[in-house]
Amino acid sequence: MDAVEWKISEGLVPYAEALAFMNERAEAIRAGSAPECVWLLEHPPLFTAGTSADAAELINPQGFPVFEAGRGGRYTYHGPGQRVGYVMLDLEKRGRDIRRFVHGLEGWIIATLAELGVASHRADGRIGIWVGEGSAEAKIAALGVRIKRWVTMHGFAINVAPDLTHFSGIVPCGIAEYGVTSLSELGRPTPLNAIDVILRESFPLFINALIAIDNDS
Repeated sequence: MDAVEWKISEGLVPYAEALAFMNERAEAIRAGSAPECVWLLEHPPLFTAGTSADAAELINPQGFPVFEAGRGGRYTYHGPGQRVGYVMLDLEKRGRDIRRFVHGLEGWIIATLAELGVASHRADGRIGIWVGEGSAEAKIAALGVRIKRWVTMHGFAINVAPDLTHFSGIVPCGIAEYGVTSLSELGRPTPLNAIDVILRESFPLFINALIAIDNDS
């Protein structure tokens, strides 16, 4: 874990810049010339299209830019007030199991939200992290990953205090039946730097879960 570099960016990072960095770092990790990396940041308002994106799910009345992300999944919104985490880990040494990696990533977010007093959960058949039950159930975090030569790219976006009306420009992750929410909407306003502290403190749980799972396989 000590070998993992942590980057935290102030201000809004252009999406193209982030995508270029992830591609370059993934290649460097595979070549053994750079450490694994977790990058926490915000983006300006934009939509990203995953490899399963359906053009019918992009409405975009705001005219936000749309980027081909290269990750799995469908359309996702990024914007101010989201804590985006890009996770670049080497699964050659942490276990070549994408399902387990995603499960661990979900658990990391759930543990982080629990530290803020927010109970969240996975939902069968639906990507992301959810809060509430029944008709009140809503997504609070999105996930999308790509594996490039067994190095992970992309990651998650936690809705801290984004403009939730921006999500109306898409069918988020192709799921129209449920809404989206945020920590602020739930009455848990939290500074981004406080989220960062908790993410870093709970990161060992994520890594140790990967190790434990790998040893059990």
